[in-house]
Amino acid sequence: MRLTDASVAIRPRTPWEAIDLGVLMAARHRGLLMASWAAVTLPVFALLSALLWQYPSWAMVVFWWLKPAYERLPLYVLSRSLFGDTPTVKQALRAFPGLLKPQLLASLTWRRFSPTRSFDLPVLQLEGLKGQARTQRLNVLAQRDAGAATWLTLIGVNLEIALWIGLGSLVYLFLPAQMELDWDWQSLINGDTSEWLWLEHLSNLFYMLLLIFWEPIYVACGFTLYLNRRTALEGWDIELTFRRLRQRLTGVAYALLLGFGMLLLHAPTPALADTDTSHSCPLPNDDPHGPEAARLLAQPLTSEASRTSVLAILDEPPFENRETVTRWRFADDTEQAQSESSADRTKAVEALLEMIENWSALKGLALFFEALLWALFIGIIALVIWRYREWLSTFAGRVRLRKPTHHELPSQLFGLEVLPQSLPDDVASTAERLWLDDPRAALGLLYRALLSRLIHDHKLPLKSSHTEAEVLPLVDGLDDPELSNFSQTLTRHWQNLAYGHRLPPAELRTLLCDDWRRLIEHGGQP
Repeated sequence: MRLTDASVAIRPRTPWEAIDLGVLMAARHRGLLMASWAAVTLPVFALLSALLWQYPSWAMVVFWWLKPAYERLPLYVLSRSLFGDTPTVKQALRAFPGLLKPQLLASLTWRRFSPTRSFDLPVLQLEGLKGQARTQRLNVLAQRDAGAATWLTLIGVNLEIALWIGLGSLVYLFLPAQMELDWDWQSLINGDTSEWLWLEHLSNLFYMLLLIFWEPIYVACGFTLYLNRRTALEGWDIELTFRRLRQRLTGVAYALLLGFGMLLLHAPTPALADTDTSHSCPLPNDDPHGPEAARLLAQPLTSEASRTSVLAILDEPPFENRETVTRWRFADDTEQAQSESSADRTKAVEALLEMIENWSALKGLALFFEALLWALFIGIIALVIWRYREWLSTFAGRVRLRKPTHHELPSQLFGLEVLPQSLPDDVASTAERLWLDDPRAALGLLYRALLSRLIHDHKLPLKSSHTEAEVLPLVDGLDDPELSNFSQTLTRHWQNLAYGHRLPPAELRTLLCDDWRRLIEHGGQP
């Protein structure tokens, strides 16, 4: 790995800047990333859908569970592209089976729900670490950017759900208005499951398509978080600065050496020195005894006395530094042999202390499970409310405090008197007599009698501002088809006569009067 060949600027960044860098890297290689991801996941999705056609939910669960295996391919492409060795789709697919071999079972089992999955994957795939070495490496890397990796996963989950719902809504909005489809969700829930398999498989397809767009971005963001952490730990930016400085000074150094050599060539040659060594200073003889020699012991201050004096000074302030340890600590083992049981107990206690010291690395995992439990709790409450919604609505309707409403009933509608006192006792018989001489008065009597009954008997909230056409939807809300048909027929003929001056047919007299007696006076009984 040559840092000078990197296609991005190597420098320390904040975690959120590193995530932005991951989005830019994914955008730069989006064609290669999306094509390679689709080439791997589309056949898997098609195979699972074909094998589990009657169980589309299980097909989706299995496809989703295998996501950590698919994520190794985008990381391979990004790691090669970072240093200018961008592979083709064919090369990436050829390398994919080899990428699946290391620790695939662990990635799909106890590490599947790790909130820092994208941040941990480069340690496994690029560094090839496993076991204790991997744990120690992750503990070092997670000291700063593990929180950002956890938030990346949580935000990614919500983004996947939003995009999934958005795709389904987009397809629904593109349906032509002329198509009369039964989109009753109650029928989807209670209907025959086999009739709606195509809808579930279509929803699964939407999820697979959105992963082609989103999952390479997620892997790229985790990869740049990993690069940012290694830059801070290993000082990659400092190394690059020194390399650039060396490149700038290399040319100057060659020029200086060349100039210095030219000066040496033109300098005069000194005379050879006399080879007589009679005047040279002889080397002192080595003392084999050193400080223990007799010549030093005969002096007033011996080496032993000086050593004793130095030790005495070190035992006094400010050199003395005594410490009281209040926690368990293991002393250095100076014995050659130790019993087997004592060694096992020592290792167990050391492992326990190491786990306690490394507890900070598990805080992110604890936060994830806490959020998962809260989401599960809220989901159970929502499911219970939805399951017993009818019982709750009935119970809430009984205890709801209703504010007293003072609704003033209108006395006139459309210029017609609708008070019960203004109507005859036998409306149908009166209308039959009036029909022979004055059909307008007969239809007007039937229509205002209908309005009066709707206001006072059925408690329809009719106002003086309502029109004839606005009354009919309110009548439909009474859930009485015969009354609705009667109201529509009477209203249509009344409008034709009142505004169009078209007389109703003679046979309508008997039909309307008989329907009035049956529906209004006798309550729908024949």
